[in-house]
Amino acid sequence: MHKIYKFEKIFITYLIDTLTKKIGFLTAFLALTLALLIGYDAMMRYLFSAGSIALQEVEWHIFDIVFLFGLAYALKHDKHVRVDIFFANYSTQTKAMVQIFSMVFLLIPFSLFFLHGAFEMSMQSYLQHEVSSDPGGLTHRFLIKGILFLAFVLLVLQAISEIVKAYSKLKSKKIFFIALGLLGLFLAFSSLNLAFWIDPLWLMFALTLLLLMSGFQVAFVFAGVALFFALISDELGIKVLDMLPYRVYGIMGNVTLMSIPLFILMGLILEKSKMAEDLLLSMGKLFGGIRGGLAISVVVVGAILGASTGIVGASVVMMSLIALPLMLKHNYSPELATGAIAASGTLGQIIPPSIVLIVLGDQMHLSVGDLFQAAVVPSLILIGLYILYILIYAYFNKEVAPAIPNDEAYSQVVKEALKVIFPPLLLIVAVLGSIFAGIASPTESAAIGVIGAFLLAWINGKFSFELLRYASLESVKLTSMIFMILIGATAFSLVFNELGGDVMAMEFFTHDMGDQWMFIFITMVVIFLLGFLIDFIEIAFVVVPILVPIAHAFGIDPVWFAILIALNLQASFLTPPFGFALFYLKGSAGDLVTTGQIYRGVIPFIGLQLLALLIIVIFPDLIYVFGK
Repeated sequence: MHKIYKFEKIFITYLIDTLTKKIGFLTAFLALTLALLIGYDAMMRYLFSAGSIALQEVEWHIFDIVFLFGLAYALKHDKHVRVDIFFANYSTQTKAMVQIFSMVFLLIPFSLFFLHGAFEMSMQSYLQHEVSSDPGGLTHRFLIKGILFLAFVLLVLQAISEIVKAYSKLKSKKIFFIALGLLGLFLAFSSLNLAFWIDPLWLMFALTLLLLMSGFQVAFVFAGVALFFALISDELGIKVLDMLPYRVYGIMGNVTLMSIPLFILMGLILEKSKMAEDLLLSMGKLFGGIRGGLAISVVVVGAILGASTGIVGASVVMMSLIALPLMLKHNYSPELATGAIAASGTLGQIIPPSIVLIVLGDQMHLSVGDLFQAAVVPSLILIGLYILYILIYAYFNKEVAPAIPNDEAYSQVVKEALKVIFPPLLLIVAVLGSIFAGIASPTESAAIGVIGAFLLAWINGKFSFELLRYASLESVKLTSMIFMILIGATAFSLVFNELGGDVMAMEFFTHDMGDQWMFIFITMVVIFLLGFLIDFIEIAFVVVPILVPIAHAFGIDPVWFAILIALNLQASFLTPPFGFALFYLKGSAGDLVTTGQIYRGVIPFIGLQLLALLIIVIFPDLIYVFGK
């Protein structure tokens, strides 16, 4: 009987895992198709003025399928990132228990609730015969909304498979059931009493921090905690999350976010074909015997990639895939390597064209072009500070960033480096230049970048089916990891605002500040602290509108104030323990580095970002070097 039961468990997990694997291959194929379609669409429109609304909608439908169906595939491969400071040292028993609790108490309840809302949204679309609002667009809009429902069905099935597999690893079932009972009692007690004794807002932060530090997956913590506090709060109720499927559907239709899988795919192609590695190595050689040369190359290349994407997730993941193994191979300190990569990957939030600047321009009613011009010098200052720090740190600590040994004549190094640097650098400059010149959108440029990366791989004799398979599958895993964090953060922010987080911020900011410098100081401190906890989009949409009239009353230059906020928000991506760049880096780096090494590595770069912020505060005219 026991053997039959064990066989049934294995058979169930086999069926679910096989289904997830096949869907993963489908999404990988669609990721490649997406790049080709967008590239074809862009060339047809720009070269022959022949565009198609239906084709554009097919593209974002494919994008939705890629990241939504990839959620289960990423779970199967344990790609949903977690804080592993303590988790890495857990026993097999404890790791299995954490996995089961994560599925049972966080992921599955959130997914089941989400399924209810997604089903209602899809049915409403079907009954209303919803079609595209654009002339020539697609009909049967309920189909793409139904994909959202189906994706979470697959996620629940994979969660069940993970529970069965983790349960089979338990050495002591008694300890597990005792822990399960205690956790259940804690949740029941919390829902009945604790919320009345402690401000739910602070309790929400405390529970989130506890779960994250315990090793639960980041995205599932945000989602599960949001659902839990919506349920136990008398002020809210479950209805606070009724609009969540519609918010996620808004993410699905965001054309800018469509560039994430494409830029990741481009980076993976460059990484697998060794071209990006050669680029970084060649740039490192150009610095000769200077220690830290490879890290400086990472900063420069990271700035270029950051400017190409404008999205932290894509930039950090791309740089970690390309640069981290190379730096560790050359005996770089893991702290310096991860710090340089994470910091360089966030440069896209201040270097134009930046999503942060676009959002701030919208919320503060400013010209995005003016913000782009104003951000150029702060960006150069920040890059200069990074490079200067690396040089000084490597000079006084000879073992952390050794020089790359090279006995060749420098003229020969330059000649060989140009051969290696020119093709991939031309591709990156073309991608970046097309955005800056207004020729193409980031998504279109990313698609052209993918096609260009494939061509370079083919020219260099690196193109193969294995390269296609690896790059496409990994891009699905990483993209889905990023978007699951975004979905969880969206739910978390909804509950945070309804618990009074936005009102608390308003009361604080509207309090008598004394003068403009006190207002600026407190504003920067609060935004910096909020950046530890919530996404920059939520800060931009909730906090910034509160600040605008106050800044206007003090007579503060709005463009200068916007740049200060942008610099501050960039730092928020690096601040432990909730900095999203750290999650993206850990998710893509895997076991190469620990979370503790990442945290220690980014601290000096956070200080440099604050120094750059201080420089712009003291010398505000620097933002107008390129025009006012």
